[in-house]
Amino acid sequence: MNETVVIVSIVSLIVIILLIGIPIRLTRLIGEGIARLVIGALFIFLINVVGDVSGIHLPINLFTVTVTGFLGIPGVLALIFIQQYVIS
Repeated sequence: MNETVVIVSIVSLIVIILLIGIPIRLTRLIGEGIARLVIGALFIFLINVVGDVSGIHLPINLFTVTVTGFLGIPGVLALIFIQQYVIS
């Protein structure tokens, strides 16, 4: 593909988005989801720091961060239970 076509396509897409606008609800929903994922990652990091003494370690990956971010403390407890009693 010619680079001019790519550049014109990207600029056209940006102009269309600016003219039409992204719905506020969608933007808010995406922002809340990203915030929950970041909080989940930080919470797992804190669990790993504190749990280092007792041998608890949860891997930080997309699945565990999503479970922790959207389910909160019950999700963390479920992940710890699964790691300690089901996997081991």
